[in-house]
Amino acid sequence: MRLAAWRELVGQVERSLMRPMVAPAAMALIVMLGIASYAASQNQTVYEQRLRADVLKELSLLRAKLEGNINGNIQLVRGIVATLSTEPEMSQLRFADLASKLFAEDSQLRNIAAAPDLVVRLMYPLRGNESALGLDYRTNVAQRGAALRAMQTGEMVLAGPVDLVQGGTGFIGRFPVYVDRDGRNAFWGIVSAVVDTERLYADSGLKDPDLGIDVAISGRDGLGRLGERFYGEQRVFAGRPVTADVVLPAGRWVIAAVPKGGWNLTPPDAWLIWAGFTVLGLILAVPILLAGRLLEERQRNLKKLKSREAELQRLSRRLGLALETSQVGVFEYDLQTGDLLWDDRVNAVFGLPQDGGKRQYAHWRDALHPDDLRRAEEEFRLAIEVTGRYHSEYRVVTPLGLVRNVRAIGAVYKDPDGASKIVGVNWDVSSDVELNENLKRANRLTEARNFELEAAKASIEHNALHDSLTGLPNRRYLDDILRQRMIWAERNNGTVALLHIDLDRFKQINDTLGHAAGDAMLVHAAAVLRANVRNDDFVARIGGDEFVVVSIREGDQEALANLAERIIVRMRQPVAYEGHECRFGVSIGIACERGFNADPERLLINADIALYRAKSRGRNRFEFFTDALQEEVIRTKRVADEILHGLETDQFLPYYQPQFDAHTLEVVGVEALARWHHPTEGILAPAQFLDVAEDLSVVGSIDRIVLERALRDFAHWAELGLAIPKVSVNVSARRLQDEQLIASLRGLSIPPGVVSFELVESIFLDEAEDLVRWNIDQIKDLGIDVEIDDFGTGYASIVSLMQLRPRRLKIDRQLVAPIVTSPTQRRLVRSIVEIGRALDIEVVGEGVETLQHAEMLRELGCTTLQGYAFARPLSAEALVGFVTRREWLSGMQVAPARRRRHA
Repeated sequence: MRLAAWRELVGQVERSLMRPMVAPAAMALIVMLGIASYAASQNQTVYEQRLRADVLKELSLLRAKLEGNINGNIQLVRGIVATLSTEPEMSQLRFADLASKLFAEDSQLRNIAAAPDLVVRLMYPLRGNESALGLDYRTNVAQRGAALRAMQTGEMVLAGPVDLVQGGTGFIGRFPVYVDRDGRNAFWGIVSAVVDTERLYADSGLKDPDLGIDVAISGRDGLGRLGERFYGEQRVFAGRPVTADVVLPAGRWVIAAVPKGGWNLTPPDAWLIWAGFTVLGLILAVPILLAGRLLEERQRNLKKLKSREAELQRLSRRLGLALETSQVGVFEYDLQTGDLLWDDRVNAVFGLPQDGGKRQYAHWRDALHPDDLRRAEEEFRLAIEVTGRYHSEYRVVTPLGLVRNVRAIGAVYKDPDGASKIVGVNWDVSSDVELNENLKRANRLTEARNFELEAAKASIEHNALHDSLTGLPNRRYLDDILRQRMIWAERNNGTVALLHIDLDRFKQINDTLGHAAGDAMLVHAAAVLRANVRNDDFVARIGGDEFVVVSIREGDQEALANLAERIIVRMRQPVAYEGHECRFGVSIGIACERGFNADPERLLINADIALYRAKSRGRNRFEFFTDALQEEVIRTKRVADEILHGLETDQFLPYYQPQFDAHTLEVVGVEALARWHHPTEGILAPAQFLDVAEDLSVVGSIDRIVLERALRDFAHWAELGLAIPKVSVNVSARRLQDEQLIASLRGLSIPPGVVSFELVESIFLDEAEDLVRWNIDQIKDLGIDVEIDDFGTGYASIVSLMQLRPRRLKIDRQLVAPIVTSPTQRRLVRSIVEIGRALDIEVVGEGVETLQHAEMLRELGCTTLQGYAFARPLSAEALVGFVTRREWLSGMQVAPARRRRHA
């Protein structure tokens, strides 16, 4: 039954289709279906375009907000960057004061940091960001790349988002800071402004819950399409998104958007089209219903569009308020038509009416200052044709003749219709430029003053370290060099040698030809030393006529000896000065220090000791400091300490050697000779301590002690009735130079005629100082006789004898000893005796060793004899017994012995 019914139904349809009216109806249906298919296709295209337009509008609004917020934040920071370039030494307090003013503005800034030499030193706000202080961008992997790129390119770099050391994330604008150093820009560091990520997203509308699109952003660190995605999901970029470039001050981002839920390939009203056209083919009411539904849909869409326009106007008002607050004007230039759009703020900057009228490229070009015209146009051309980014500063001249400084930032973009345009901002920075110029002038003035101070400081330091006459380093410089050389010796186990050089006969040149001649000799000596040392040797003048050479040698004593010999030879050469031929020599002491225990003070002392040895051995030579010399120094120091102790404990005393009448052999006086009663070595003669005493400058003190003891002993002998007419006391040349000598002698109340002072002939009587001559005259006025000791070995002339008028002169033992065997010596002694007689001077023969000497001296005319043939030096107590018993008459014998001065 069912099969029969189905067959019946198919038959009826076949019959119906075969009716005459079916063909036109079918044709109409086919046409309607074609029209329906075309309408569905067009509906799908329109729907997708409408969705893309809606998405583009929302995306453009988000892009504008992002660009406005980023540029606003960056612009706020540029002021503090300009200030840092003129105040590179800015303190934290000053930095915080400037930064706090920026944070008073409506921005997304989280903090601002300054990093001189790429290390964060300044921070605002400090609270909550303490952990960022000391951050070294060169070692922070996350932030190093952007920081170095800012330093290398010299342009602001926007990096991020990055993880912050103090917590959270942010976009960091890094501004390179350059300062003017010696007329050139020098890299100072960077200023980092952290834009809070979440606040930027929220203020730009990305977090709006009513946002109808899904958004993703790529181009981390401003790298555009090459940069990583940092906001949104990857599916947005994979879903045929609407994209736009977010133009940044440094680089760009790519922002992409798709409708929430993605693109629906089937429009929501597609079924209506198909249904409508299908129903239209069946009934006439369908078009009416379809038209009604389409009208309703259109009304809903219009309502949405009006709502969106209202939102866009609200955002535009907010953007305008932000631009008004920041005094930034906006311009847009159509690259194809040449139309230029300026807002009221740009017109105000250029001095044109704020009427919204059309502007052309010529309005901008004609307003440029002539000096900036070529550069400004070239920068604009490069932005349009090459870089796509515009940044320029130039001056404009208003119609009223006012000159203003303008800063411009912009970027090239394309409208959805493909038209290329450049949009940007201008603002008047005249006050900033004027302030910057004032700061630069003040900085140049400060730098000029600093340069003068540095020059004066350098001159002072040079003068403090160098000798003004020779230009050589001085003692202070020497001390620094010695410390450095000793450090080198410790590190390298090396040897540092020091040559201590002293000029011989320099004083005579200075005294005879004047100080100018002496200065010329010092300059010559400095030149000789410079010419004979190595380049790495150090030469210094450390005293009046003292020089030092410091040399690094590796155990090369022979080289040091050759250097010293070369200096000595060169210094011997005559030096011409104003017609005079000046000659002088040098004595050199050489010492070395090696290795870890090298000591600069010891090196100086050892070289000085070696110099003293060179001078004591005849001058014009060099000596090395040796262990033997060190032992001698130690011994000398021990003797010196014992001498000083002996002076304190009254260990020095006189011994007396009697003097006899040559004819009667009666005692006519005694010579008081200094002795040291050493606590362990017994009685010591002057030969064992006099040289050290002279170095200590205590010979005068010993002479005074001997004189005072001799006066006490003489008074004691008088009380005993001992017939000793006078006592002779030796007086050193240094004691004769004592200004207090006469006063001290007056205090001793010396009876006239009982004391004689023996003066050695070697005190240069012909060249004696005025003080010495005056003291000798005063000694005579006190009733103290003057005798010349060791006559015949020094430099006294007949004229000096006539000027001095001594009471006696003593022929030196060196002249007396040979008279027994040498007729020539006898004639010489006779001549001396005859000179004494001619000048009414008594002649004493000392060093009488035998009776034969005594007989010959008496025959030659000597009035007084003294020597071992009669008596050796005796203590005061022994002398009393010797004179009382007249022992010399029975005990005269040959007693060969040797003694030196004061023996």
